[in-house]
Amino acid sequence: MESYDVVIIGAGHNGLVCAAYLLKAGYSTLLLEKNSIPGGAATTEEAMPDLAPGFKFNPCAIDHIFIHLGPIVRELELSKYGLEYLFCDPITFCPHPDGKYFLAHRSVEKTCAEIERYSPRDAQKYAEFIDFWQRVTNTMIPVFNAPPKSVIDMSGNFDWDKFKDFLSLLGPPNKTLDLMRTLFTSASDMIEEYFDSEFVKAPLARMAAEISMAPSQKTSAIGGIMMAMRHNPGVARPRGGTGALTKALVKLVQSQGGTILTDQQVEKVLVDNGRAVGVRVKNGKEYRARKGVISNIDAKRLFLHLMEPTDVDAADAQLRDRLSRRIINNNESILKIDCALSEAPRFEHHEHKDEYLIPSFLIADSVDHVEKAHTYPVMGQIPDDPSMFLAVPTMLDPSLAPEGKHTLWIEFFAPYQIKGAEGTGLHGTGWTDELKNQVADRVIDKLAEYTPNLKKAIIARHVESPAELGDRLGFLKGNYYHLDMTFDQMVFFRPLPEIANYTTPIEGLFLTGAGTHPGGAISGIPGRNCARVFLHKQHPIGETLADAGNILKSLFSGASF
Repeated sequence: MESYDVVIIGAGHNGLVCAAYLLKAGYSTLLLEKNSIPGGAATTEEAMPDLAPGFKFNPCAIDHIFIHLGPIVRELELSKYGLEYLFCDPITFCPHPDGKYFLAHRSVEKTCAEIERYSPRDAQKYAEFIDFWQRVTNTMIPVFNAPPKSVIDMSGNFDWDKFKDFLSLLGPPNKTLDLMRTLFTSASDMIEEYFDSEFVKAPLARMAAEISMAPSQKTSAIGGIMMAMRHNPGVARPRGGTGALTKALVKLVQSQGGTILTDQQVEKVLVDNGRAVGVRVKNGKEYRARKGVISNIDAKRLFLHLMEPTDVDAADAQLRDRLSRRIINNNESILKIDCALSEAPRFEHHEHKDEYLIPSFLIADSVDHVEKAHTYPVMGQIPDDPSMFLAVPTMLDPSLAPEGKHTLWIEFFAPYQIKGAEGTGLHGTGWTDELKNQVADRVIDKLAEYTPNLKKAIIARHVESPAELGDRLGFLKGNYYHLDMTFDQMVFFRPLPEIANYTTPIEGLFLTGAGTHPGGAISGIPGRNCARVFLHKQHPIGETLADAGNILKSLFSGASF
């Protein structure tokens, strides 16, 4: 029986980040990954080696934004392990049916100049909109980069600039109350308050809805940060695809003596006298953990599927019931389409420029179009008029395809469970190969209205239904954020207040991953924060003194992320 200080369930990017910090602190670490390659949602693969050899695809995540809100890339020195980030500029493109288009550059001033061609007032309001949400983002960064219940840790993350941004959002009572009102309102109401033109409102609503919530839902206004962050810190992609981040982390972990085993599906967390002592994998082999077990999978699967009910109940008699009933899933998932192309799409009706294809781009005809794209899946229906999030990764990084060829990345929101099709298709979700390809045809038809050369350019395509996505990546009910990114399931509510600080009622069992603070997306922050909590548990006095020192350092040196 093999023993390590720490056993981590899942070798997604958060698990790898967590392992890297623990290894640097001197703890032997084992990562167990159920798939044949590490990375989870952060991989780059030849999805169609027979039909499209040499074409490399990102089967899940593509844009890296949140990872640049923290110090992980710098602290782990990932450039030494081959990681190179390429920043997009422009940062967003969205064609409008009437021939107008929204083109956002990394520079807010250049973006305003683009908008001003159609609406001088909206250009002015856009600058105000981005300024407000960037100040909100700067205020949130110290919170993101600390355990949600650690005031000392958060305080140490504030420098003077972030503190000034925080103060600028407050002020007299009425200003503070107006800030609270904005945070509790909906994205669509907030956007209507700022803008007049649909060609601006629609893409901003689509970006705000990236938190997996229809823009009409109250508290969704916080999605405004999704566009602001594209300006600063910016939209980046690793050279070689998202998987290049995983490769760099794997090299780092292995260089520090860490062990990564693939094709190892954990089926049971072993508990002895109320303490997690290891795991058992599907083939029956057990791995012992001297200091702790860390789960990179969501709390529902961990406690409801991988643990003996008696062990969980002995630690907290209410936890299993609260996990099964209190944590919600809005049924929104993703139908993912990857295409190998003989040539890049061309927006012939919108003064086509190749720069349109450098960033992720959107098909969002109106705010109502976006609303339906998110509301229909919640109701178990497939949107009949597709809105979508797209990219042509090879425009920024030609190494992902044979010379002169391109790849197309399409994310289409769809229900995990199709209403009226219960008990049919994969896992009873209603999804079949025939249906997923019919939906993909509809998505391609919609996109071809904007890019007439698309259909002839497609060499091959790979379509993955929400049910297949959930299977491949271990997402419960296809939820790509592990659980919804709604206000009631964020910060110290994520996933539940009693297990929101990366700790659990079972001694030696910790949580990380997208289902923990601060949530989904490529950030590595849950992995770093979890490692900090683990180290606090091992050395409470030393780590507390170190945090106090960080507060003084940030105040007097102006250090920041």
